[in-house]
Amino acid sequence: MDLLIKNGKIVSAAAAYTADVAVKGEKIVQVGIGIEPAPGAKVVDATGKLVLPGAIDAHTHLAMPFGGTVSADDYEAGTRAAACGGTTTVFDFALQDFGERMEDTVKRREEICAPQATVDYAFHVGVKDAEGNLLDSLETCVEYGVPSFKVFMVYDFGVTDGVFYRVLERSKDIGALIAVHAENNEMVNMFVKRFLAEGKTSAWHHYLSRPEFVEGEADERAIAWAKSLNAPLYIVHLANKQGMDAVTRARNEGYPVFAETCPQYLHFTNEVYKRENGRNWVCSPPIKGEASRDALWAGLLRGDIATVATDHCPFLQAEKDWGLHDFTKIPNGCAGIENMYPYMLSEANKGRLSYSKVVEVCATAPAKIFGLSDQKGAIRPGLDADIVLYDPQKNFTIENALMHGAGDHTVWEGVQLKGYPAATYSRGALVYQDGKFLGKKGAGRFVKCKPIRITGPDISNIK
Repeated sequence: MDLLIKNGKIVSAAAAYTADVAVKGEKIVQVGIGIEPAPGAKVVDATGKLVLPGAIDAHTHLAMPFGGTVSADDYEAGTRAAACGGTTTVFDFALQDFGERMEDTVKRREEICAPQATVDYAFHVGVKDAEGNLLDSLETCVEYGVPSFKVFMVYDFGVTDGVFYRVLERSKDIGALIAVHAENNEMVNMFVKRFLAEGKTSAWHHYLSRPEFVEGEADERAIAWAKSLNAPLYIVHLANKQGMDAVTRARNEGYPVFAETCPQYLHFTNEVYKRENGRNWVCSPPIKGEASRDALWAGLLRGDIATVATDHCPFLQAEKDWGLHDFTKIPNGCAGIENMYPYMLSEANKGRLSYSKVVEVCATAPAKIFGLSDQKGAIRPGLDADIVLYDPQKNFTIENALMHGAGDHTVWEGVQLKGYPAATYSRGALVYQDGKFLGKKGAGRFVKCKPIRITGPDISNIK
């Protein structure tokens, strides 16, 4: 062994227990009690700390063109921030160009990411065009190691209902998983046009232009199509009660429907859009009301929220300020990649949920759902040594000045956390410790995912 982490409490998705973890090279080689260090091995005493698998953020937008600019965190800054928050694998969305084969979409983004990434990365493809033989490129993309695809029911590049259905239909045969950004585009456009004509242009009207039923109705349509095909469906950034109820019904009926939510939807409510700086919280779908937040927490606790991810897509303050007097000019997105694991673990530390549930939704479940469970998502021999040491006694107040991304503000400013990561290891290498990033640009690797065979709502049955 090269590294021995002793006396910590390991947390899995099922249990917590005191044991040692031995690492050789990039892999965990042994987990047990009383492991003796090999000559020359570095020994880390984790007494009083939790030993966790590195988080997997399954939803990020790094270096993403949007709203007339590009998101503030490139692949270096974004993965650096991830490491400092205990996230050791990020899934980024590679947006297909019209007429482009989907595996070529991945290769194009991989060329940008590879020299920059400080932790491991994988991709989903954002589907814009499935005409002609481009539908066949779903299969070649799966073979390349990217079996997950996202369709948008909103935005000017969103797919038609027919294309969405055809992509869902094809996914069953090739081991692909289709994710969906569900909002009713026609309703959004109608409300936006109305509010602009009436001179209602504040950040609050961003929320009102996407009222809760606009997302909920689209969730229900997407689920109905997936059910008609018995095809797996993954709903990204679920933020509303109506959609949460629809997910629960589908899962109770035995359908393979999985929902992701984000920390911003669990912590904030739509009241943020009434603040003087409410434009900083503008994202799509917007943060909803108290009833929706309560429904998401309830869905998380009963297992109908499968994963927590960030939808990390930060913009600079000057860019957010473009929409000071017109919400349609605000680039949509917030920072969160460094805050997800610390926030969720803090909520566990405060007693709102268990540490095991946090590990499940932030590490183990994403690994299973996206075809990575033989590489990541748990503390187990044979898996990558992606390990986080968490100090439950350390109090931490989030300040942008203490964050490690490229953003100049954060919606999490002033949020107080109970407990905080003390160290992060990426494939056995120490990349973060006590507030300092210690990793290297370009050290992250492209992680190829296996085809996904999902037959029901139980994640443990995913092959």
